[in-house]
Amino acid sequence: MNIMFAAMLGGWEIILILAVVLILFGAKKLPELAKGLGTGIKEFKKATREVTDEIHNATEETPMPQRKLPPDGGQPQPASTISESPTPPKA
Repeated sequence: MNIMFAAMLGGWEIILILAVVLILFGAKKLPELAKGLGTGIKEFKKATREVTDEIHNATEETPMPQRKLPPDGGQPQPASTISESPTPPKA
């Protein structure tokens, strides 16, 4: 994308943009603006890297091991019966 951006702007256009920025913000504010821009770009790259790493780690996680069948061949156990106490008749 940088190549395409540079192809669209020639040398004079870049000089004109820099002159306008210098006039608008002044020479004293330019280092602060550049520092803030650099910090913002660094934070953005860090966040992007963290998200990419998290996605990469999530896709490489080993699946949970499958449960083994019980030694009796995996036959279901009969349900235990619970005797219900009779309910008193309603009046």
